[in-house]
Amino acid sequence: MADTILRVGIGGYGRSGRDIHTRWLKQVPERFKIVAVADQIPARRRDARQELGCATFNDYRDLLRKADIDLFITALPSLLHSAGTVEAFRAGRHAVCEKPIGTNVKEFDAMVAASRKARRHFLPFQNSRFFPFFRKMREVIDSGVLGDVVQIRSVWGGFGRRWDWQTLRKFGGGNLLNTGPHPMDHAIMLFGNRQPKVFCRMKSIQPFGGTAEDFCAVTLYGPKAPVIEILLNSYLVYPLGDQYNISATFGGMAGGSGGLRWKYFDPRKAPRQKLWKPWSLNRGYCGETLPWVEETWQPPEEAKDAFQYNSRCFYENVYDVIVRRAEQVVKPAEVRRQIIAIEECHRQNPRAGRE
Repeated sequence: MADTILRVGIGGYGRSGRDIHTRWLKQVPERFKIVAVADQIPARRRDARQELGCATFNDYRDLLRKADIDLFITALPSLLHSAGTVEAFRAGRHAVCEKPIGTNVKEFDAMVAASRKARRHFLPFQNSRFFPFFRKMREVIDSGVLGDVVQIRSVWGGFGRRWDWQTLRKFGGGNLLNTGPHPMDHAIMLFGNRQPKVFCRMKSIQPFGGTAEDFCAVTLYGPKAPVIEILLNSYLVYPLGDQYNISATFGGMAGGSGGLRWKYFDPRKAPRQKLWKPWSLNRGYCGETLPWVEETWQPPEEAKDAFQYNSRCFYENVYDVIVRRAEQVVKPAEVRRQIIAIEECHRQNPRAGRE
């Protein structure tokens, strides 16, 4: 089975379908062959025929009925992610679904149910899971050197005005459904195997008449779990330090895709202290010298193009899951916890967007 080539159909030849999925799959013809593309825009269908030499369709449903494919990639507009993925399963195909993996839990569960009924793989495209810095971050946390994680702050933003469909609520736009699935997926994995509680505040500023939120602050919390803060801010002129900042009982970590640094001490080597009772000793403040250890990490050169690197890692796993029955890295049950949290954010902010 090592020589198996998976025949691929892509629904949507826009930014994601062409510039992320197709861009990588063209580089591994020994594993994937794009044989069909569906898009409603004639110019995009022409691009697909010229660039891929594949069949094209105006409607993704026609592609699923007529094209001989093993795997369908749902890179349609956000509001069609669930419908397109469900149709793929009904047609007997495996399916990769772009983020957001459904706009609510009902949509997500419909995809899971359809995949189980068809006995086909449901493969959520959470490509940020494969960032080398995120893998390293989890490795350090899991090693225990930082102690128990108390707080994680994640900042995804900058100053950027938009006037495309991602600013429109009726199309599933907004920062939380567009950028949000990346840090929300990270947060769910760092939070643990339980469903976090959610506090969220959103604003729709949109200077050009958009209706979806372009500011979103999310806090995930729960008993015996870290407090995780996520900022999705389109009005962030000055950076708020590092993309990630982690506080823990024996130290902390900071950094992001450009590298990480972390500092910690071994509590067995730290000075032993005794609680002052009832008041401060000699009117003094507490002070000690801890045996700090500091380490740094830089990403591999091959990961400089994050879209390519993360796509490669994701699709290597997709191939191994379908052809070699390997374990799936991005599991639907994990993503479902993210969708529950995102839906709760929207429930708490019914007036954040304008219809």
